Amino acid sequence: MTASTTQPQAGESRLTPERIAALTGRVFATSGKTITSIAPATGEPLAQIPASTEDDVAAAFQRARKAQADWAQVPLKERVELLLRLHDLVLDRQQDILDIVQAESGKARKHAFEEVCDVALTARYYARTATQHLLPAARAGLFPMLTSTTEIRHPKGVVGFIVPWNYPLTLAITDALPALVAGNAVVLKPDVKTNLSALVGAELLADAGLPADLWQIVVGDGPTIGSALIEEADFVCFTGSTAVGRQVAQRCGERLIGCTLELGGKNAMLVLDDANLDVAAEGAVRGSFSNSGQLCESMERLYVAAPIYDAFVKRFVERVNAMRLGATYDFEPDMGSLINERQLETTTRHVEDAVDKGARLLAGGRRRPDLGPYFYEPTVLEGVKPGMQCFAEETFGPVVSIYKVADDEEAIARANDTSFGLNAAVYSRDTARARAVAQRLRSGTVNVNEAYAAAWGSLDAPLGGFSDSGLGRRHGAEGLLKYTEAQTIAVQRGIRVAPPAGVPYPLFARGMTVALRVLRKTGRR
Repeated sequence: MTASTTQPQAGESRLTPERIAALTGRVFATSGKTITSIAPATGEPLAQIPASTEDDVAAAFQRARKAQADWAQVPLKERVELLLRLHDLVLDRQQDILDIVQAESGKARKHAFEEVCDVALTARYYARTATQHLLPAARAGLFPMLTSTTEIRHPKGVVGFIVPWNYPLTLAITDALPALVAGNAVVLKPDVKTNLSALVGAELLADAGLPADLWQIVVGDGPTIGSALIEEADFVCFTGSTAVGRQVAQRCGERLIGCTLELGGKNAMLVLDDANLDVAAEGAVRGSFSNSGQLCESMERLYVAAPIYDAFVKRFVERVNAMRLGATYDFEPDMGSLINERQLETTTRHVEDAVDKGARLLAGGRRRPDLGPYFYEPTVLEGVKPGMQCFAEETFGPVVSIYKVADDEEAIARANDTSFGLNAAVYSRDTARARAVAQRLRSGTVNVNEAYAAAWGSLDAPLGGFSDSGLGRRHGAEGLLKYTEAQTIAVQRGIRVAPPAGVPYPLFARGMTVALRVLRKTGRR
């Protein structure tokens, strides 16, 4: 793909050199150096992104802190209105946004559209709910009628975000929106492969009315720029690998600051013996191959009940073989490219290792250089066993392994046989049965008769992982309150919480004991 100033044809990008220049000017960088981003669909250079230094990170935080002091005094009603304006802008400008996301991630347009929807949904959700979480709240006091207690929420200050390449728009914006509405400033480091999506997010926020300097973007490698960001931040939100997440958590712990981490997964889908096979097969395709499998929530293990195994596999493989791969800027392709050579190498290695050790290919299993340098076919493996790399390791590519299980008990046990616990799915016509199975899965989210979108899109509920899949939650009240410091103000009236003058402590203790027993009988907390 090459940028052009001429009118694009159907399926072509509208991303021009002038548009790229307008975006890259939003990077806080003084080094004079640049980082070349690559278009995955073609392997050709896409943009030259200014590179930030450690001093730039410190300066970005300094500017953000100054802006945050004023922003925290802006009435909550005005901060909420900003999110609603962003909601409308994202929908109005979606064609430009989709072109940018596709150009630097290589994903299919339908998967880029998921990011547009996610930003709009998140902006609207926190605009509608921030008030109930952030305004001062009365709490039960020590003594009824005599102790007046209020919970106050203060912003943390400046929140640092380190975001990955796989969903470069949604992960650059949606986690930060509640931080902004809570009164914080943001310093964000996108992955070096997908800076433009984060920059278009900054442009949208500015056009929605976000004051200058509240949203800073720094660009550079993780060990240098990411480490500098952690040193300056008042709270850190990280999405990425489990290995790096452990390092982030350790450094935040040393500084005694909070963090949330969404990390890896080896997600399982359970297809019970009474499942609607067409619904389950469609969900398995979408759950396994959205964004070429480069989705933290995607399915890499399918456990199918023995009585329906053959019928399900037939339907599933037929759908996989019918998938359309491509790099066009329209909604025709079902799957796009992997992000780079590293992801292609991991995917290829996992498949070849499994096949060499006895696994069977039911679909896919090949690179597709005729489509682009990093394309790989959606791949289904059968007979994957312990000792094969893809059995327990996260592939993060378009590869899924399918297993026959005797019953629900075996499916649950095998699904839970992992150190990860991010997302899962259960398919059954009996929702009560499916709920019972879901509650026994060690997973932060479980979808019933859906692969990932139902839980992800239920923004009023927390989302995150168990065990090696992360720490903390996004979405819901937790996704907002984590960016605040809770303060309790208790006003005491009438009596002291101490013996009155001249009253011996033993007598005071007996009186308090009687009072506590009375309160217990009244049902008070």
